[in-house]
Amino acid sequence: MELAFWTLLIIWGAGIPVGIYAFVHAALQRADAFTAADKLSKPAWLGITGGGALVLILFRGPMTIFWIAGMVAVLVYIVDVRPKVTEVQKGSSW
Repeated sequence: MELAFWTLLIIWGAGIPVGIYAFVHAALQRADAFTAADKLSKPAWLGITGGGALVLILFRGPMTIFWIAGMVAVLVYIVDVRPKVTEVQKGSSW
């Protein structure tokens, strides 16, 4: 029981900075980069990542469905959207 408690505590503690990072990264990107990368608009991703980060902060631990939904939202941004938006802004390497 102790191992499960500490594992969930670490996951919860790591989720909060991940959510904040996703929101800050989305806020610092150009708005046209999101549409150029064929993703949702910047305000939409700010809402998704901001809402996800808020849920990660407010809901105590990964034992709730809301916390899992918030984590999935910010991870989708980090894994799918962030690389494409960054690539669009860097331009071609040619």
